[in-house]
Amino acid sequence: MKTEQINIFATSRMQMNESIELTIQSLLAYGTRYDHWCMAWSGGKDSSTLVTLVIWLIKSGKIPAPKSLSIFYSDTRQELTPLQLAVDTISEEIEEHGYRVHAVMAPIEKRFLCYILGRGVPPPSNRFRWCTGALKVYPMEERIIELHAEKGEKILMLTGVRQGESAARDGRIIQSCSKDGAECGQGWFQTSMPDAICDTLAPILHWRVCHVWEWLKHWAPLPEYGDFSTEIIADAYGGDEAEEKNARTGCIGCPLVDKDQSLDILLTNPKWQYLQPLKELKPIYRWMREPANRLRKTGLDEGGKNKQRMGPLTMIARETAFNQIISIQERINESASRLKMPLVCLINAEEEAHIRHCWSINQWPDGWDGDEPTGDVIMDKIYSDGTIFPDLFK
Repeated sequence: MKTEQINIFATSRMQMNESIELTIQSLLAYGTRYDHWCMAWSGGKDSSTLVTLVIWLIKSGKIPAPKSLSIFYSDTRQELTPLQLAVDTISEEIEEHGYRVHAVMAPIEKRFLCYILGRGVPPPSNRFRWCTGALKVYPMEERIIELHAEKGEKILMLTGVRQGESAARDGRIIQSCSKDGAECGQGWFQTSMPDAICDTLAPILHWRVCHVWEWLKHWAPLPEYGDFSTEIIADAYGGDEAEEKNARTGCIGCPLVDKDQSLDILLTNPKWQYLQPLKELKPIYRWMREPANRLRKTGLDEGGKNKQRMGPLTMIARETAFNQIISIQERINESASRLKMPLVCLINAEEEAHIRHCWSINQWPDGWDGDEPTGDVIMDKIYSDGTIFPDLFK
């Protein structure tokens, strides 16, 4: 007689209703300790799930409403067009439910293209990754500090962090079990110092990606679950095959990745193919990093280790890149108008005025005056101790 071997590593897959129930338990266990909640919304699949789910749970009476619920949308001005369309549409629906979405945006001088084309800071790279802090982290931190000052007490920040399907299986979610006797899967609750401005809870930590897509494409659009237009988000991730493609989204033409997978996937959808010129952004960012388009320290008067470091973009490079980006925007919007599709706005009128103002006052990053040679000029090598190695091919 053949006996079946027991797999001690096997575990049952969590069902959609179970995922929602654990989220409810998480919010009941921790949310009721705070009068004021806020949610950070990026417009992506996970944070959109969180925002629409929490609003539905409150409106349906499954969890008690806090005294205030603030929804902060992190507007980087760099979102893919369908994601921005989804944010605009869902924001209106959120307001119909009685809540307001507050856009959180970097000040104009720190916005992505203003910082590059106006101030002359090179596009971010994996060695000089200034964009995440400038566009997302610091503006959101400032807004939460303002909220804390307004309310006068600690805030509960809800985030859409997920550890994925394996979290419920392999025990990595154990962090939530060790806090306050929480049940495994109730959420990742982080208690900060008593004098801090907020604590953080991730109520959908345990959700599998298939449940996220199930919610966005089939549950949330139903009137009984909030009547949200979340199915639009799938376009930015690959349409009907978004889950199978396992795509991630980022900024348009992100300079930090070799391949712009999210844009490539989007362009396979016929209705978004008018956005094809966006593929020209990454080569422009790559061109701007070339030595001929940047200034370089001579090393004769500078201290420190990197005496002959590469620096900001030349004025000619800034203006050239600006004109190319404006051309991309105009060509796309000509097609969008003809096809009756959403327009794109890479540089708006306010940002253009700021960039041109920076040019008019000859603005450079701190420590640079614009008189330095370009990076392609051959120089004697100067080491950190001041030793000079002459160029032998002058």
